Amino acid sequence: MSASTPQHFAPALADDARTPPPAAAGERETLVAFLDWHRATFEAKCSGLAPERLSERAVPPSQLSLHGLVRHLAGVERWWFRVQFADEDVPLLYYTDDDPDHEFHALEGDPQQALDTWRAECSRSREIVAAASLEETGIRRRTGDPVSLRRILVHMIAEYARHTGHADLLRERLDGATGW
Repeated sequence: MSASTPQHFAPALADDARTPPPAAAGERETLVAFLDWHRATFEAKCSGLAPERLSERAVPPSQLSLHGLVRHLAGVERWWFRVQFADEDVPLLYYTDDDPDHEFHALEGDPQQALDTWRAECSRSREIVAAASLEETGIRRRTGDPVSLRRILVHMIAEYARHTGHADLLRERLDGATGW
């Protein structure tokens, strides 16, 4: 390091089980690793809380809760990978035409079950990604336009980055936990 290189580095967390994304790798490996890192970060934000705490809306007047975010991200995984890209004929998880933000508003059900559903959707998404090239396309349901797997991966990284930021604020308000 040169003398002008900053010496400040974020401290590593002792119990951090996430696999860091590679510093130098191909496009596919980098995109997949960053998405999995964001998924692991989000899961860490939800870990260690009693189930009822996951449903608390800790930043009023916002309707956001960790439970709602889990439900939202499960639905987003399904929508982008299974419905739009792989053209699977599966029902949407929480969306309704009457209440497009239903996953945030109606927090019925067990938060642990929502986490299990989210994990299952992530697992299915990984299978779909592993079997396809970045150039392969699905069809966007709303427009009929093609959408590449590459574009979906970039979108999902942004989706998780945004919502992990929300989860960070919620978690800090719930129990003061920060990091990851």
